[in-house]
Amino acid sequence: MILGVHDGHDAGAVLIDGDRIFAVNEERLNRIKKYRGFPELSVRKVLEMASATPEDVDVIAIAGIFRRQKRLLELEENLRAIFGRDFKRKVIFVEHHLAHSASAYYTSGWRGALAVSIDAAGDGLSSSIYIARDGEMVRIAQSTYIDSLGDFYASVTELLGFRPMRHEGKVMSLAAYGRPRYDLSAIIELNGLSFDNHLKVIGVEATKKLAEFFGYPLESAKRIADEMKRGNLDGKLQRKAIEIAASAQAHLEKLIEELGVNLRDKGLPVAYSGGVAQNVKANAVLRKLVGDDNLWVFPAMDDAGLAFGAAVFVKAQMERLDGRWRPFKLEHVYLGPAYSREEVEGFLKGKGLEYEEVSDVPSFVADALMEGKLVGFFQGPMEFGPRALGNRSILADPGDESVKERLNVALRRDVFQPFAPSLLWEKAGEYLEDLNGTPNEFMTMSYKASEDFRREAPAVVHVDGTTRPQAVREDVNPVYYRIIKEFHKKTGIGAVLNTSFNMHGEPIVCSPEDALRTFRKARLDVLVVEGFAVWEKKRT
Repeated sequence: MILGVHDGHDAGAVLIDGDRIFAVNEERLNRIKKYRGFPELSVRKVLEMASATPEDVDVIAIAGIFRRQKRLLELEENLRAIFGRDFKRKVIFVEHHLAHSASAYYTSGWRGALAVSIDAAGDGLSSSIYIARDGEMVRIAQSTYIDSLGDFYASVTELLGFRPMRHEGKVMSLAAYGRPRYDLSAIIELNGLSFDNHLKVIGVEATKKLAEFFGYPLESAKRIADEMKRGNLDGKLQRKAIEIAASAQAHLEKLIEELGVNLRDKGLPVAYSGGVAQNVKANAVLRKLVGDDNLWVFPAMDDAGLAFGAAVFVKAQMERLDGRWRPFKLEHVYLGPAYSREEVEGFLKGKGLEYEEVSDVPSFVADALMEGKLVGFFQGPMEFGPRALGNRSILADPGDESVKERLNVALRRDVFQPFAPSLLWEKAGEYLEDLNGTPNEFMTMSYKASEDFRREAPAVVHVDGTTRPQAVREDVNPVYYRIIKEFHKKTGIGAVLNTSFNMHGEPIVCSPEDALRTFRKARLDVLVVEGFAVWEKKRT
């Protein structure tokens, strides 16, 4: 039994027991978004899910090399509290970017690949590229934390008044509302398989230099961002902010394209992870270069996936020693906590709610969506990673564009951010204009929406005509697939709007209690949890 642990921001734990994988991030359990620290609740939860004890764990794979004495001593004390005085006999540390790259390679299903990791920084590096063959990974390129593509984008995020290392997706969304005006090649460039940061500073110092470069009022950035969040995109400074976002996004895509050309020449498929891999528009550029079926983006690509990477790396090395290593393809990420119908019904009793057991969940949910209802949907094991994929989701009718405003108000979202669809696997070729291979199942890729899809499902198409879909297979998530299938039968639209089941700024719900709290806070119309339909008050 191998336990992966990430002690840091986006802390979490993963337990691998043969073919069984259990995974959860601390934020889902302690309800502190992007929690930084030791994932005690996560460690105990994955052990509980596996019906295991600390004594059953053979190896503790720690993601990241600890260089600060205080942090290392705290980590050791936390491990000792769970695993006892001899815990050090089980510990193996796995370097940050090796864990990122391993998470992608060892879940890709490929025997040979280029394993790529790009983020802001970790263990002194900001990117790494490995040639991976037969389970072995050999690093062939890297960038230091100074030459960081991820930090460049984080600094732009901070410049525009958003939170760096958290709100980069807002910059990507905002970029679609304008055109790039600035040439940023003087800021950061590609150098072979590495990056060169010409500013020679990172973090807040880089943000200050970018403010000078763009002539942007850093002291007013948060106020301008707050106005854009509420929908004011037309003021002079707002338009400038949008041009900066568009320029940063265009430059990121340009660098990823240049890197993609150099990677393509290696003749291997690309397994990709790290914080920059969250940028679905840049991922689409890379996909078009190497081919749809030659790019795999690990679904938990940010630091929330590091525990997974550390665990699968150690597992692979042990299998290589025994001559047992074989390629493994990750088919789904429903790896988190689940709750039985009995547990759910016991929880619902005495809560002052009206609820009833639903005999045909797909038909019930499809009817509710047709009636314009916002549905909180909760079933089975929670998703691992940043995306809700039908087990902890809020669903709505994608054909009703007005639903976007309702959801933005209900969830307190920024109005310029798009919503995404979950669509039937067999409809992907019809709905995605630039699909040239296997559809994406994890919302890690942007596509150009077809004319038919733009017309049928305007609520899940961004202003630039792109969409970030989850293609749903019946054999992977049968109930969710059948909801979309029923909705298709009733409306002709083979997709639903799917946004994560959480208030803006909060973690995705994990437990029925979390779901009920968010259901009430957002004032959703109905909550469907493990086959029970729940209403806040008596229906009229």
